[in-house]
This record gives sequence, C-alpha cells and structure tokens, in this order.
Amino acid sequence: MKVPSTRTQEEMYKEAKSSYFDLPALDVSTAFPQATPASDFPTCASDYYQLDDLLTPEEKAIRMKVRECMEKEVAPIMTKYWEKAEFPFEVIPKLGALHISGGTIKGYGCPGLSITGSAVALAELARVDASCSTFILVHSSLAMLTIALCGSEMQKQKYLPSLAELSTVACWGLTEPDYGSDASALRTTARKVEGGWILDGQKRWIGNSTFADVLVIFARNTATNQINGFIVKKDAPGLQATKIENKIGLRMVQNGDILLKNVFVPDEDRLPGVSSFQDTSKVLAVSRVMVSWQPIGIAMGVYDMCHRYLKERKQFGAPLAAFQINQQKLVQMLGNIQAMLLVGWRLCKLYESGKMTPGQASLGKSWISLRARETVSLGRELLGGNGILADFLVAKAFCDLEPIYTYEGTYDINTLVTGREITGLPSFKPATLRPKSRL
Repeated sequence: MKVPSTRTQEEMYKEAKSSYFDLPALDVSTAFPQATPASDFPTCASDYYQLDDLLTPEEKAIRMKVRECMEKEVAPIMTKYWEKAEFPFEVIPKLGALHISGGTIKGYGCPGLSITGSAVALAELARVDASCSTFILVHSSLAMLTIALCGSEMQKQKYLPSLAELSTVACWGLTEPDYGSDASALRTTARKVEGGWILDGQKRWIGNSTFADVLVIFARNTATNQINGFIVKKDAPGLQATKIENKIGLRMVQNGDILLKNVFVPDEDRLPGVSSFQDTSKVLAVSRVMVSWQPIGIAMGVYDMCHRYLKERKQFGAPLAAFQINQQKLVQMLGNIQAMLLVGWRLCKLYESGKMTPGQASLGKSWISLRARETVSLGRELLGGNGILADFLVAKAFCDLEPIYTYEGTYDINTLVTGREITGLPSFKPATLRPKSRL
C-alpha cells in the first residue's frame, strides 16, 4: 500500500527547482550587445544650434566640469541605486568637489556663480541623473538660498560654509499633507516660548529630509498668523523624518514625511527675513528658474541616448536611424531641446537684469516641462522594448520627469500664475468659493 506524501506542494516544488532558476540576470551588455547601456554615457549631441556660444567661458567650464563628473562617477552606478530606491552617499564628496553648492550665493565659501552658470550645472546633473540634480536643487537653491536671503549674518556664517562643501546636507520643508499647491495655508505652528519657539505639525514630500543635518522649516506663528521660517537641527527632540516608499520617479531622492512634536527651536535659529508667506517668493523665484533647467537636462540626456542607440541598433538589415519615422521623431526631440534651451537661457537673463516676473518664471517652468515630457515620450517609443529598461536611461528619465512636472508648482498652477499676470484676474479658486463682489 502506497503511503501518501506528507510534503506540501510548495516543498516539492522547491526540491524540484534546479539551479537553473537561481542564476543571476545576465549583464545587460551580454544580454543585448547591439547597443551600449547608459552606464557608458553617450557623447552630448543635442546642442544643434551651438547655444553653448551664449555662455561665458566660466559657464562653459562649469558645464564641462559637471558633465565629466556625472558621466564618470554617477552614470556607472545610477541604475543600481535607482532600482533599490537608495541614495548614493558615496557621490556626495564628488559633488562637493565641483563647488556648485550654493549656486549664486557670494561669500561664506559659496561659489557665487551667475544664475546661468548655476542653471547649466543643474542641467548637466539632470542630463545623467535627475535624482542627483534634485538633491542639489533642494540643498542649494532652496535651503541654502533661504538662509542666504532670509537669514541673519550669524546664521549665514554658521551654516553656509559646511553646506557649500556638502560636509553637511540641508532640506526645505514647506509642503504638508493637506497643503501642496495651496502651501500658503499650511498648518504647522510656531508658538513663542522663553528663549525660542515650539514647532508642531507635519511636512510631506521633503527631499533629503531623512538624512539632512539642517532642516529649513516653515510654520505659522500662532501670535501673528503669519508664516515664519526656522532652522531645525536633525537631532532636535520631537523631530522625526521617515522615508516615503513606493515612488516610481526620482527613486534615489529620499523624500520624507516630517513629524514635529513639541520641537524647540532657539531664537537664534529663527530666520529673521521670513515674516510672511510672501518672503518665500524671493527664494521660489530663483528655484523656479533652476527647476526649469532640470527638464532641459533630462531631455538632453534622452536625446543623446536615442541618437547613439538608433545608430547602433539594427533591424531589417539597417540601423534604426535609417528609417524615416525614427529620423522624424529624433528631429522633433532635437527641435524641442533647442527651444527649451533658449527659453531657459532667456529666463536667466531676465532674472540677472532684474526684469523677470513671477509669471515669466512660471511660464518657463510649465512650458519647458511640457516639452520635455513630449521629448522623453518620443525617446521611449524610439527604444522599443529597451525603452522600459532603466539600463538604457530613457525609462528612468521618463519616470523621473513626472515628479518634476509636478513639483515647484504643477503645470496647471504655474499656468494660472502666468494667466493671472497677463489678465489681472486670479482663477486659483472656483468662482463659488471666491468672496462675492459688492458691485
């Protein structure tokens, strides 16, 4: 009589499974030898109208310095970290050595770049990896710039030098779970006590927050009902920052939820230049110019990748670059990039001359990110099946562009900022929610 097995089906399956199933994935160069992956980054081929001629010698030098670092140090490791949703802390000293942190800030160990030079540097970071560019954007163009524009002399001397070296890292906490586009209605509170302030509230989507040494936090003064700014240290009792999981874009950026429970901030760490929400606008004006250059860089990298891939990959006995439809898409991508570069460059010049308006900055960010979305989508089509693999950059860039399309003002909100400026009529709230006219 046959004795029935007491083993479960799962146990029998595991026993039968051969080592064939346990083999690691093939290296992409072995699995697909016909095209070069992004770990060996392609040569820049996107400056068709030679817009590099518009840059000063110093700005050109910055561009090449950042490009060389990103292609050599970041490109070979970015896919691994992107897949794991981890930040490559080993590159921070290399980014610090570029001396771009602090951007346009003069003194205190900061580079004092032109806004064009700072923007070009950010684009070169984004060309290879958007997460690294966002890390610098948050640290430099938001947190450091807030301290530089709104901080006391003592605060500038205390915090900016180490932040410029990237020996310490900063984040910028404005957005809350209930208030994104409507950030001016934030609920985090600051209550005055002897010797300082007590902060209570919550922030969300704060880049760099899980490992930042310095947190720039905005809170509502309970006495005046106005927005104030504070510098919070990472070890402050009552402060907690946890990572937001399961993102599909900017996966290397450590976005976090920040909880502030009875957090004490000494008087010396209140930012004296922030007494209302309007005081954040001088920081956001610069950062909106900067963020406009991230989609430019992303689109450049995608074009460069597609340009090389189409010449390497062969089907029907010919390189993909020989087919009319592919050439048409490639040229459409290239045309978009020339226009994006010109808008970004002009935005920098308007800012440098003191003529830039909030509406112009918002139009630049919204329009450039829209054109970049189209460009990256075309790139995804051109790479076919490899267009969904992070190894060939385009899929990764496709996902990374989505949060950039949304942050620093969504496409829609930025168009409404410009619309208000050109018509004189605000349309942020539905008509039923606006105060009734007395006329």
